[in-house]
Amino acid sequence: MSRKGTPEINAGSMADIAFLLLIFFLVTTTMSVDAGISKKIPQKQENLTDIDINERNILEVNINKKNELFVDGKTIELKELKQIAVNFIDNGGGLDINKNSCNWCNGSKNPSSSDHPTKAIITIKTDRLTTYETYISSLDILNSAYTHLRNKLSVKLYNQNYASLLNAYKNSNNSDKNIQEKIKLIREKYPLLVSDIEFDN
Repeated sequence: MSRKGTPEINAGSMADIAFLLLIFFLVTTTMSVDAGISKKIPQKQENLTDIDINERNILEVNINKKNELFVDGKTIELKELKQIAVNFIDNGGGLDINKNSCNWCNGSKNPSSSDHPTKAIITIKTDRLTTYETYISSLDILNSAYTHLRNKLSVKLYNQNYASLLNAYKNSNNSDKNIQEKIKLIREKYPLLVSDIEFDN
């Protein structure tokens, strides 16, 4: 009695199918890419000049190893930082480099605070043991202070806030020159002047 042999499976085409499936998934799958923090490192300047910066035009934000914030020699809560920054930037207590006063500022014009938004510099100094979370939270709050002031000025000048101007410009595929000029003007009146200082040893 003859015994039938087990039929062999042709596995040659299986590798081709697996390869085609792999290509299909690679082409159709979208991969999320972490954007990170949009912050540029300043380039080294070739010709260094002595810049005379008045001490009252610098707001120092110090964060120690216990994640405590010190501003103007006082310990503050993180939630207080925004209003302190707004008051400092918008003080309008003097003149800009062209000897013009800030006629759009709503500050108290305190002579011991910043002269002009274009001169108001905020520095963040951290300890090596400061947590990244505290540093980023502080940076976000300082950025929100600038956004707050830009929104107020934009509403005053154009009856729409700064964020909606940015959205309108983005929706125009960055081609609307009129909106671009409005954004440029607001940024010139409230330039983002936040600087990092090297970590302590």
